[in-house]
Amino acid sequence: MRRTALLASATLLAALVPLSTAARAADDPAPTPVDRFEGEVPFAAQPAEGIFTWGGDSDDPPALALTARPDAPEGEKVLTGTYDISGYGGFTHDYAAAEPAHDWSGHQGIRFWWDGRGNGKKIAFEIKDGGAHGEASELWTTSFTDDFTGWKQIEIPFTDFAYRTDYQPVGGIDQVLGLTQMWGYALTLPVGSPGDFAMDGVELYGRADQSLRAAVTTDAAVHPVDEGGTATVKVTLATTGSAPVDEPVTVAYETAGGTASASDYTAVKGEFTFPAGTASGTTRTIRVHTLKDKTAESAETIPLKLTVTGAKPPAETPQVVIDAHGLPYLNAKLPVKKRVADLLSRMSLAEKAGQMTQAERGAVGTGADVAAYDLGSLLSGGGSTPTPNTAEAWARMIDGFQLRAQATRFQIPLIYGVDAVHGHNNLVGATVLPHNIGIGATRDPQLAYQAGAVTAAEVRATGIPWDFAPCLCVTRDERWGRSYESFGEDPALVESMATVIQGLQGAPDGKDLKRDDKVLATAKHFVGDGGTEYGSSTTGSYTIDQGVTKVTREQLEAVHLAPYQDAVDRGVGTVMPSYSSLDVLGDGQGPVKMHARADMINGVLKGRMGFDGFVISDWNGIDQIPGDYTSDVRTSVNAGVDMVMAPYSYKEFHSALVAEATAGRITGARIDDAVSRVLTQKFKLGLFEKPYADTSGADGIGSAAHRAVARKAAAESQVLLKNAGGVLPLKKSQKVYVAGSNADDIGNQAGGWTVTWQGSSGDIVPGTTILEAMRENTPGLTYSKDASAPTDGYDVGVVVVGETPYAEGVGDVGNGNDLVLSPADKAAVDTVCAAMKCAVLVVSGRPQLIGDQLGSIDALVASWLPGTEGGGVADVLYGKRPFTGQLPVTWPRSEAQLPINVGDTAYDPQFPYGWGLTTLTKIPDAGTLKALGVAATLAERTGSDEAGRAIVGKARLIVQQKGVGAGLAKPFAEADHLLLTGRYGKAVQKLIEAYKAG
Repeated sequence: MRRTALLASATLLAALVPLSTAARAADDPAPTPVDRFEGEVPFAAQPAEGIFTWGGDSDDPPALALTARPDAPEGEKVLTGTYDISGYGGFTHDYAAAEPAHDWSGHQGIRFWWDGRGNGKKIAFEIKDGGAHGEASELWTTSFTDDFTGWKQIEIPFTDFAYRTDYQPVGGIDQVLGLTQMWGYALTLPVGSPGDFAMDGVELYGRADQSLRAAVTTDAAVHPVDEGGTATVKVTLATTGSAPVDEPVTVAYETAGGTASASDYTAVKGEFTFPAGTASGTTRTIRVHTLKDKTAESAETIPLKLTVTGAKPPAETPQVVIDAHGLPYLNAKLPVKKRVADLLSRMSLAEKAGQMTQAERGAVGTGADVAAYDLGSLLSGGGSTPTPNTAEAWARMIDGFQLRAQATRFQIPLIYGVDAVHGHNNLVGATVLPHNIGIGATRDPQLAYQAGAVTAAEVRATGIPWDFAPCLCVTRDERWGRSYESFGEDPALVESMATVIQGLQGAPDGKDLKRDDKVLATAKHFVGDGGTEYGSSTTGSYTIDQGVTKVTREQLEAVHLAPYQDAVDRGVGTVMPSYSSLDVLGDGQGPVKMHARADMINGVLKGRMGFDGFVISDWNGIDQIPGDYTSDVRTSVNAGVDMVMAPYSYKEFHSALVAEATAGRITGARIDDAVSRVLTQKFKLGLFEKPYADTSGADGIGSAAHRAVARKAAAESQVLLKNAGGVLPLKKSQKVYVAGSNADDIGNQAGGWTVTWQGSSGDIVPGTTILEAMRENTPGLTYSKDASAPTDGYDVGVVVVGETPYAEGVGDVGNGNDLVLSPADKAAVDTVCAAMKCAVLVVSGRPQLIGDQLGSIDALVASWLPGTEGGGVADVLYGKRPFTGQLPVTWPRSEAQLPINVGDTAYDPQFPYGWGLTTLTKIPDAGTLKALGVAATLAERTGSDEAGRAIVGKARLIVQQKGVGAGLAKPFAEADHLLLTGRYGKAVQKLIEAYKAG
């Protein structure tokens, strides 16, 4: 009703006010208002209709107002705003989600009045098409330049909008600007300096012509063909809504230009017409015949120029590519070293620079820049997924990018990377395993191997050959937002879990990398990221992540470097430096960003440790090196970084690298070393022979077999910290009351790095929540999230509490996060534990401070972040599997104790490192401790590791019966470290010391 009145008033105004700078054609429809800014559209967000702001952090969203202005181009008021944006920010007008979408297909474009400031800055303008509502729609983008002063009407034909690939919703949308289901528009304002703006009269204008509703497309932009073969290019007519065309569409074609000579193919030229009434989807075929000779050659291109009348032409000219052939590097029978040397000898500096460049998939659009810049690699950042987010769509997307690489001279395949840090976590439907902190709690190197194998199989089945995992950080402060990415606080524990590398890659010599279930692994973040000092971060509002690690040389070697030597020995293919800075006390350098530390990357990693893979920078990691961008490039590459992750600045990086190498500030030898390392891994992966996705293992994604591994990992990761009166395991006959925020939330259970970078609460992936799994064991249990349901008459209560998802520095304590339970969770614990015997499960990425409630809790379980298989948690709760997990980190009494770690001189935690009660077996008699010590020493001398571990395990069980005390905690924790280093006799002696102190 409101819109009808608005349209009528706008029609009236059209006779009085010059709404367009150009004369409207007689047969054009009247403009349709979208926003007049007179107050008819409120400031409000979804699901209501309204205008709302957004930004990268708290001060990035602009301040908006409706302001009366005598110079308003339309009506009395205009939209005004002020902004000061460091990251990104802007505003959106979304239509109401509960009402139908709007049909804009009858118009030529959208226009609005803009009060120019003449600052020369570009302003992005987006429209929203398809999907369920404005925040689940495709984004189509263009921009205009504020290079004028005063009011000017900006007219943007819909043909100017391009599909935005770097941010799209998860769901099945067609990537076609149909204009029949529109949900509004958005503006992204300039960054870098304060500004203000005024805007008025947003409206749809003009009459749509057929070229807006009809398009001519080709089946691919690149058509590779063996020399002497025939390339087939399919040309298809597509229309909005699949309606037949009203007017004929003519396509003229001819082969012209390119790197192929006239003797390489038979030229073609011609024309065909799709007559009026032709159905959408109708296809014509053009064939290009290539000619064979006996010369070994690099790839050659034959562009097929298409001239279209009556419809929108293809976005780019399709190319036929005669494949490279006969050159030594293409011979799979030659040793990798010879293939690399041959290919390297043929490459130009620009081509080499391309191999050292990694871009984000969202930045390259449909991928034309892959060939234009000879890019060596693409990645998906957290949450950067295809639409729809399915295994098939991932494979199709990556194949499309690999096809682009076939248009380069040597057809060097891309190596595509993704952060699969606890399973193929970006893919909806994949198996989501516990995070590393939980895997560390299992103390099971074989299980870590299996977790890597499951991840590799699911990742490779979607066409991805490279995983930015595992994180080999040694976490030393639970305030760190990346704590859960670590296997634990003890370098010996982290080393023991490095078996995950073999699960990912296979054999240390790389012979398994060609398999369809293995991927290249990445040891990260080199080195010391887990040791950053609280308050040392200079990144935004982070408090500890990306900060400074201050250590002596001895501490650096013993704690942080130790796992990397093991990773190198295991043949890890790539290493990623840390964002953090390293300050080695006494070396005179002070804190230096790791991406700039040649002494550590070239000297220690590549030199002393003998790492022969390649070093990949972190996301824009080189940008944090002091100095301008050119010096950042020079410093990082000379420090030993072989490939730079420059997600959206890949063009700038490529240009700077070429310039620095040309000037001699980066030597040709350094460039050749970097490119050789990259090419070596590509050859080992078999990408030259099989660049496209092998989806034969796709049936394994999220399969019962893979979920069984994840379920086992979830079960083994559960750490029983307290079990007064034998409350656990539960009995099926008991009447159970369940409460807490994390009992029935699969998103909280999975944590960060799940579908998106930060993860999110709610039903975001398929899986089984802890509550759902418990119901399989106790069908009649009562669930009350906030414990508001009556608590009388129950045998036992289970309260599942903890954290909500976060990732990296966003999760730092002091950056909107802490280590205490939410008020709602505390209240649920208090209510349930006051009414009945209770078990409290803490689902979190790090210990939570619960000392003030511990006395009222009968049983306490550290559940970590178990992933999608809540059945594993239920398995130990109900005794189907025993509790066997051990703390991978120290559980502190208070935040004032942090950082607190095994080996500290002062050590009085709530629960020590290595603590973990069991429901596995009868506890041995304390009198056997001395005998166990003798047996452990013998096992150590004879190299009987399995027996030694079992003996120490029995001694642990005896000591834990005493409960945690100040004197017991320190030797108990140290015993676990000794166990992991194979010193079984000394471990039992420490446990005897702990027993006596307790």
